[in-house]
Amino acid sequence: MRVRGSGVLLHLTSLPSSYGIGDLGPSAHKFAGLLSKNRQSFWQVLPLTPTDMAFGNNPYSSCSAFAGNPLLISPDLLLEDGLLAKESLQKAPEFPVDKVDYPKVTDFKKKLLEQAFQAFNGSDMCGYGDFCRENAFWLDDYSLFVAIKDRQGGRAWSEWPVELRDRLPEALKKAMEELNERLRKEKFFQFLFFKQWLSLKEECTAKGIKIIGDMPIYVNYDSVDVWSHHEIFKLDQDKMPISVSGVPPDLFSATGQLWGNPTYRWDIMKSRSFDWWVQRISQNLKLFDILRVDHFMGLVAYWEVKAGEKTAMDGQWIEVPHREFFQTLFRHFYSLPVIAEDLGLITPNVREVIRHYGLPGMKVLLFAFGEGMAENPYVPHNVPRNSIIYTGTHDNNTVRGWFEKEATPEDKKRFSSYVGKELRAEEAPVEMIRLAMSSVACTAIIPMQDILGLGGEARMNYPSKTQGNYQWRLLPEQMELDGRLREMTEIYGRS
Repeated sequence: MRVRGSGVLLHLTSLPSSYGIGDLGPSAHKFAGLLSKNRQSFWQVLPLTPTDMAFGNNPYSSCSAFAGNPLLISPDLLLEDGLLAKESLQKAPEFPVDKVDYPKVTDFKKKLLEQAFQAFNGSDMCGYGDFCRENAFWLDDYSLFVAIKDRQGGRAWSEWPVELRDRLPEALKKAMEELNERLRKEKFFQFLFFKQWLSLKEECTAKGIKIIGDMPIYVNYDSVDVWSHHEIFKLDQDKMPISVSGVPPDLFSATGQLWGNPTYRWDIMKSRSFDWWVQRISQNLKLFDILRVDHFMGLVAYWEVKAGEKTAMDGQWIEVPHREFFQTLFRHFYSLPVIAEDLGLITPNVREVIRHYGLPGMKVLLFAFGEGMAENPYVPHNVPRNSIIYTGTHDNNTVRGWFEKEATPEDKKRFSSYVGKELRAEEAPVEMIRLAMSSVACTAIIPMQDILGLGGEARMNYPSKTQGNYQWRLLPEQMELDGRLREMTEIYGRS
C-alpha cells in the first residue's frame, strides 16, 4: 500500500443477484472485472463471518471469528458444481431488488444448502477432506457449537447443560457421536464458502486487485470462540463475563458506548505466545491481502467496564502488553499488512504504536469540514502520505446524504470554499471523490454509493440502530463504475 492506488468499498451482500442477497457468484466476478477495467487496485469488504438475525445481521457481531457466512454461498456456482438442480433455482421466491430481506433470504438459502448437502455423496469432493483436516483447529469446534446450539433451541452456550457448557470430554464425545451427520453438514457448508471465496480472490489477484478485509478486535460472548477458549476471556467460575468492552464518554456520547463483548485475559494470551491471535490473523490473511483492524486502539489499551453496568461511564483503561504482542506478530508475519482504524479519540500511546510500526491510519473526508478546518486532521492538506483516505465508511451517511441532511450551512460553505465553487447536492460526491483521489494519501477508498452519487437512502449502517442495517443493495443497472473514476485514477497517478 506504499504505492499510490485506489479502490472501492462494497460489501458482498450489496451485489445484485436473483436470490435476495449478494453472493460469491457471477456478480462478484463481474464486479472484479469492473474494478480492473477502471484501473482500481483495491476492493474493500466488511467481515465475512456468519451473521445472525438476532443481532440485526451485523457482520461485526458473529458466532465465529474464523468461519465464513453461508448466506454468501452462490446458488449459481452450486448449480455449476452439480449440487443443485436447475428446478430448485427456478422456484426461487420474489425478493426485493434494492434491499436484503434477511428472514426470507435465510429461509431460502437454508433449503438450497440442505439440497446441496444431500447431493454431496460424502466422497472427497474437490478437496473436502483436505479442507476439514487443514481447518480442524477451528472447524471442529465451530461445527459442534452450531449443532449443539441448534439442538438446544438456540439458547446461548452459557445456558446449556453444565457438562456441555464446561466442555467436559465425555459430554463432547457423546455430542459428536449423536450429531455426526450435522457436523458433516456444517463442515460442508464451510467448505463451499471457502471454495467459492478463494476462487473469487484468485481472480482478483490475477486482475491486480488486492482485497481489503475487516476484522473486529472483539468477539461475541455467545460465540464458539468464547465457548472453546474461555480461559483467554475474563469470565467467572460460571463462565459469565466479569468485565465487558466499550469506550468512555466523549463528544459523541455523554455516557460512552457499552459494547458488551467479553474482554481478553492478555496475561494468559502472553503466556501462550498469543497463539489464538496468531491463528486468527493467519486465517484472515488467507482470505484477504490487507486487513483493517476495527477499533485498533484496543490492541494497545482498552476501556473495561464491570459486567452489569448500564453505561460505559464507570470504567477504566487497561494497558495491553502491546510490545510483546506486535513483536510476536512480526515474527510470524514478515510483512504485517494491517490498516489501523484510528478514528475518534486516540491516545498518544496508540499513535506512537501506529507510528513505530509504520501502519497506515484512516482519514475520512466527511469529518473534514467542521469548525477549525485549517487544522483538522482529516482535511486533505493535513493528511499524511501513509494513510488510507475515504470519502466515508459503512458507518457514515453517503456524501450526498450528508450534504442534504447532516451538514450545517457552515459545513457546506467550508466545503464549497475548499473546492473553489458553490456546490449543489448532486455535485458533492464527485468533488469529495476528487479530493480523496488528489490527496497525497497512498490509498483512496470510495464507497460504491458515493461513486453512484446516491443519497441517504443508500446508507449501509446506522451505528445507533440495532435493526434495519446492512440491507442496501445495488440495482442490476447500477453495476457500472462512472468513467470519471477511471479518469481521476489516471490523472492523480493511482492507476
